Amino acid sequence: MSSAAESLSALTGLIDSGGVRVIDLTQPLEESTPVISLPEQVGKNSPGFSKTVVSNFDADGPAWAWNALHMGEHCGTHFDSPNHWITGREHQTGGPATIPPEKFIAPAVVIDVSAKVAKDADYLMTVQDVLDFEAEHGRIEDGALVLMRTDWSKRTDPAAFLNDGHCPGPSVEVMKFLAEERQTRGFGVEQVGTDAGQAGMFDPPFPAHHYMHLKNRYGLASLTNLDQLPPKGAVVIAAPLKIVGGSGSPLRVLALAPAA
Repeated sequence: MSSAAESLSALTGLIDSGGVRVIDLTQPLEESTPVISLPEQVGKNSPGFSKTVVSNFDADGPAWAWNALHMGEHCGTHFDSPNHWITGREHQTGGPATIPPEKFIAPAVVIDVSAKVAKDADYLMTVQDVLDFEAEHGRIEDGALVLMRTDWSKRTDPAAFLNDGHCPGPSVEVMKFLAEERQTRGFGVEQVGTDAGQAGMFDPPFPAHHYMHLKNRYGLASLTNLDQLPPKGAVVIAAPLKIVGGSGSPLRVLALAPAA
């Protein structure tokens, strides 16, 4: 058996024994799942999640149950591929069906700004937040997925989660820094979208989208359980549906982390 095969076998053993925890970073997807709402003057909104019964052990299918699903690509816990944004639309490997699959697995860097968000719902993560993190935990390694922990996902009421458009996110400066000064794999948040609620008024608008997708990197939104991850040492698996011509996808995000 090769050393790589031995390592994979050891990993499955550690998962089975509890030495490695599997943490679900995904919000439940249901009809009440909140989705981002745009002002009418900005553009058309994406539909939320709905399902209809095709059969349920009845005359339409006596031995099986299944449903038909309807939703937007960017619904619930979801993947923003680079071609989702105008700055990333020309990338040949920028869609959910064209991104190399190894890109969907990345070491996680969890920057905790939850205490600041608790005091200010519109808090913007800064470059100094990143530098303070690196001073304590070391430089963000190449290929890492940066996750902004806000504990926003603890808001289980949809209205409180959307909060009339007042929610935290990254500053313009920190997104430019992460895109240009660090070789990140992508950027993830607990909020409904990767940008702050007020980011439409920034210059450039929606900097997480602008800078990440410009650099052919992806975003993850509506994550949960980031408080269960260490600052470093976890690995995230975030594979979107392989939608040809798509711009993103709902997805199940899992993290592998050392036992506490």
